Formats: sequence, C-alpha cells, structure tokens
Amino acid sequence: MPAITVSEHIDKAIRKIDKSTAIDHWDRNLGRYDAEELMSEVLGRRLTPALLGRVLDGESKQRFAAMVSRRVNGEPIPRIKGHYAFRGLDLLVREGVFVPRASSELLAAEAVRALRRRRGQRVAVDVATGAGPVALAIANEVRGAEVWGVDISEDAAALGKDNARHLGLRNAHFRAGDLLDALPRRLRGEIDVFTIHPPYVLRRDLKELPKEIREFEPLQSLTDGSDDGLGLVRRLAAEAHGWLKPGGFVLVEVGTYLSRRTQAALREARLVDVTWTKDELGVTRVISGRTPRRNARLA
Repeated sequence: MPAITVSEHIDKAIRKIDKSTAIDHWDRNLGRYDAEELMSEVLGRRLTPALLGRVLDGESKQRFAAMVSRRVNGEPIPRIKGHYAFRGLDLLVREGVFVPRASSELLAAEAVRALRRRRGQRVAVDVATGAGPVALAIANEVRGAEVWGVDISEDAAALGKDNARHLGLRNAHFRAGDLLDALPRRLRGEIDVFTIHPPYVLRRDLKELPKEIREFEPLQSLTDGSDDGLGLVRRLAAEAHGWLKPGGFVLVEVGTYLSRRTQAALREARLVDVTWTKDELGVTRVISGRTPRRNARLA
C-alpha cells in the first residue's frame, strides 16, 4: 500500500469534516481551514509545499486522526488544540470555559483605544471574561493599566489567572463572582472602561444552536436566562455609574441583530454618546456608551 502524504491526509479530513452535521458550516472552506489548522498543530509548524509532500510517521498519523474525529463530533478547534491565538497572545483553553472568539478582538481593540485616551492611572474591567482574552489583550497592550477579569464561573477565573501567569501579565487579575461583586471595593469610582461579551442567546433559541456550541460551551456562557438576551447587559449598565469615572465607557459585544436593543438598554441606563463600531466586514460588533463627563478627567 503506497504511503499517504500530509496533503492526502488533509484531503481525507476535509471530506469527513464537510459531512459533519455537528458543525456550523458558515464558510464553504471551513473543512479545509480546520483540517489544515489541525495538521499544523500536529507538525508543530505552518504548512509549506515541502511539508505537504511528506509522509506522516505513525504517531503523528494517529494524533491527527484522533483530532479530526473530535472535530467531526463538533468539538471546537481551540479545545482540541488546547490553546488559541488572540491579538498575538497564545491563550490556554480548557473544557468547561467558553472558547475565545476572533470577533472579540474588536472589543479588545476598542477598549485599548479608549484607555489610551484617558489620563492618570487607568483601570479596565472585563465582565463575563471566560478564559480572559479581552482582559489579557488590554493588559498586554496598555501595560500601565490595572486590568480585572470577572466571571461567575470559578473555572473561568482560574483559567484567566493561569493565562496571566503563562503570559507574564502581572497587571491582569481575575476573580469569580456575580457581575461586579467580585471587584475590590476600592475600585468604586475608579474604573475607566467596562467590557462585556455577554451570554446573549435567547432561552428559546438554545436548542437551535449547532452541536459545536450547544454541547461544548458552558450554559451560563451562552445565555443569561432572559427573554431578550440582554439581562446581564442591563445589570452592568445600571451598576456601572457607581464604578466608572466621569466619562468612563461601557463597551458591549453583541450579535448584530441585538444592536438597536443594546443601544436602547444603554440609553435607558442613562449612559450617553451611545454608538456602535463595525468590523472589517461591515458587521456591527461593539456598542458603546459612557457616563456623563462632570469634570476634565478625559483627555
């Protein structure tokens, strides 16, 4: 039997992934992207024409086949690999904690931009932080800032701490608790930016989610149990006034279909200058509002 090359292993994996009903095939090339990413992980390097013509050794062949089987069953790629690249950071990923999304990079970028416009000691808090991608990106890009990530999940807070240690980001801190209850009281009135990627899936829509989300993400990371998906956003917007400096920001990442309702929720909570930011595809991703400026603390 002729030896099978790396390229042939990838083609075989693509056919399997493309047939999977557990995956949301939002891109027709998703099977190729996934197969090549898994093969790169097995080989420990980026794929090149020379590598594609190589023959896999037995151990690598078995490892790749096992990874492909997990993906066909719906398991997210970052969970299979155990890590995820986010704004240049290599984040650890574990079972029981929401997998970071590339869409959240815009939320982190907006927070960094807002912080860099602030004067004095700067403080940022990421709510529902999960593995901590947004908090860690902020801490990495605004080194003088004090950054906190809070989550109701003890597992998430523990993973955030591990990621901070792994990345050597001493200005990033993580705690578990209900919304802002986890924060030190000394931060009241001292925070410049809140960020949140809330669990905004409506309860009635949970059963419609693809298996790769429904069965591999913690329930509390998908929905807050509210009828409109904005229960946690409304709570944060209402409580933010007691924690933010004058002119401080609340930045919310939501699905584009919730954009108008999120804007309304921020306005109802007496936040001002409510606006939105679109990604490179023109999709609304981040809704922002701020507390009124009562002094000149904002640059």
